[in-house]
Amino acid sequence: MSKKDKSKGGLVYSTNPNFTPDNFEEEEDEINLKTGQPPLKVYLDRLGGGKSVSRINGFTGKTGDIETLGKLLKQKCGVGGTVKDREILIQGDHRDKIILLLLKEGYKAKKAGG
Repeated sequence: MSKKDKSKGGLVYSTNPNFTPDNFEEEEDEINLKTGQPPLKVYLDRLGGGKSVSRINGFTGKTGDIETLGKLLKQKCGVGGTVKDREILIQGDHRDKIILLLLKEGYKAKKAGG
């Protein structure tokens, strides 16, 4: 790759009318991969015996990322839970707290269900 190609980052064409090769790297850094995916949906499932489970689904990332996110949510809520079948299950009704934590981590999240 020549010195000229490196300065533009391999850019061939831009539709941005205000584009200059100097600010190309700045624009590239602002892209957040988490916001490109659909919003995570947080459900409340009621189980037998008066128990409830907060269920998060819609995660489209890597398996390691969903396990890390599940671990973080369990720690912040102070309860148990699991990651199973591309869903995060958190014991108890912690929907509001989970949504705040997901938004803080850069994910889109919303309540779903009844």
